Amino acid sequence: MAKEITTRGENYSQWYNDLVIKADLAENSAVRGSMVIKPYGYAIWEKMQAALDKMFKDTGHVNAYFPLFIPKSFFSKEAKHVEGFAKECAVVTHYRLKNAEDGSGIVVDETAKLEEELIVRPTSETIIWNTYKNWIHSYRDLPLLVNQWANVVRWEMRTRLFLRTAEFLWQEGHTAHATKEEAQEEALRMLDVYVDFAENFLAIPVIKGDKTENERFAGAENTYTFEALMQDGKALQTGTSHFLGQNFAKAFDVTYTSKEGKEEYVWATSWGVTTRMIGALIMSHSDDNGLVLPPKIAPTHVVIVPIYKNPEQLEQISLKANEIKKQLEAKGLTVKYDNRDTHKPGWKFAEYELKGIPVRLAIGPRDLENGTIEVARRDTLEKSVQEINSIADHVVGLLDAIQQNIFNKALKFREANTHKTDSWDEFKEILANKGGFVLAHWDGTTETELKIKEETKATIRCIPFGSVPEDGKCIFSGKPSKQRVLFAVAY
Repeated sequence: MAKEITTRGENYSQWYNDLVIKADLAENSAVRGSMVIKPYGYAIWEKMQAALDKMFKDTGHVNAYFPLFIPKSFFSKEAKHVEGFAKECAVVTHYRLKNAEDGSGIVVDETAKLEEELIVRPTSETIIWNTYKNWIHSYRDLPLLVNQWANVVRWEMRTRLFLRTAEFLWQEGHTAHATKEEAQEEALRMLDVYVDFAENFLAIPVIKGDKTENERFAGAENTYTFEALMQDGKALQTGTSHFLGQNFAKAFDVTYTSKEGKEEYVWATSWGVTTRMIGALIMSHSDDNGLVLPPKIAPTHVVIVPIYKNPEQLEQISLKANEIKKQLEAKGLTVKYDNRDTHKPGWKFAEYELKGIPVRLAIGPRDLENGTIEVARRDTLEKSVQEINSIADHVVGLLDAIQQNIFNKALKFREANTHKTDSWDEFKEILANKGGFVLAHWDGTTETELKIKEETKATIRCIPFGSVPEDGKCIFSGKPSKQRVLFAVAY
C-alpha cells in the first residue's frame, strides 16, 4: 500500500494528497472545492471534537447553534468585517426552482427572488451579535460564554483537502464581557486551551503570539495565533483567538446596564479551529508508509492480527486474542481484532501502518505455546516480543511513550528548522533553500511586511509572546526594530 504513495522527498504535495486518499480520510466531492470526509477521517475529527468540547465546557462555555443563513444587511454594519469576507461569500438570491417551459430541465424561478439576499455563513459574528442584543440586558447576564460546532462556506478558488476547502467544519466561540480586561483575558485563555490541545493531544509543538495588523481577523482589535511547522518547512496557522473590542457590540447595539446603573457596550471575543487540524496532524507526523497518529487522537489504539494456517488454529488464537482485547478495553483503550479471512496478515500489517494505528499486536500458534505476543509500534516501526500475561500494562505504557516520542520528534524538527538572521540575503537563502521558521527584525510597518511577502512569499506568522526586547535593524528596510518576529512561507 505504501508503494502507492508518493514519497515526501519526491513530491511532498503529492505525498499529502495520496495519503489523504489512500488512508481513506477524505475525497473530492461533486461540488467543486468541497470534500467528502470519509468515516475514518471523520472519526479523527470526532476525537478532536470530543477533547476540545470537554475543554471548552471545563472553562465554563456552553454550546448553541445559530443559522446558516445571514441577511446581507448584517454584514454592512461592521465595515472591516464585510471587507475581509466580501470576496469569499456565497449568496442566496432565490428560494424556488421550477421546470423549464421548453422541457430542458430545472431552472431558477425568477419570480421567487428574495427581498434581501442571504449570505451562507463564512463566520457567525454578525448573526450572533444580532442575537445577543436580545439576550444581554444587565451585568447579571455577563459573561456570556457560547460555542457552536458548525460548517462554514468561504468560496475558495484553489482548494486542497482539509487545508483549504470551500466548505469546512469548525467550532466558533463567541463571548461577551462587562470589561475590556475580562474579554482580553478570555481571548488569551482560549488560546492557551488550543495550545494545550495541540501539544498534548495532537503532539504538535506550536508557537503562540500576536498577529500583525495586516494579518488580523477582519473586525478584530487583536488576533492571537498558534503556529506549527510542517515537515516540508512551511508554517500552518492552526487556530486563532480574537479580541474584538466593542466593534460588534456597537455595530449591533449590544449594551448592558452596569452595577452603577450606567448603560455600557459589552466587550467581545471570538475564537475557532477547523478540520484544517487534520491536515496539520498529517503533515506534522506522517511518513512514507502512511499516517502516524498520536494515541490520544487515534480512533483505534490497538489492532490485534492473528497468524494461523487453519480454522482450528484461528479458534485457539481467537480465544486468547479476545481475552487480551477485553483486558485492553478495561484500560480505556479502543481495540480492533481483525480475524478476517479475506486478507493475509502481511496485507493487514500494511493497511494498519497506512492508517496509523499506534500499536499492532500479532499472535500465532507458537506465541500461544510460549506465552508471548509480538508488539509493533507505528511511530518507529520497531517490533518486540512481550509476555502475554503483562501485555495490557505494557501497551498502556507504550502508548504514553509513543505520544511523547511523536511530540519530541516534531519539536526536534522545529528546533532544527528555526533560524535567526540579520542579513537580507541570508533571509532569502534560508526561505528559498531550507524553509522553516525565521526570526528576524521588522520595522513594524505594513508596507515593509507586504514587500517582504512579495519578494519571498514569506509572511509574519506572529510576534511571539515573551519575545525579549532586542534592538536591531529591519531585515528589509534597515530601519530600527525593537524585537524579532517569526517569518515563514505558509499554507
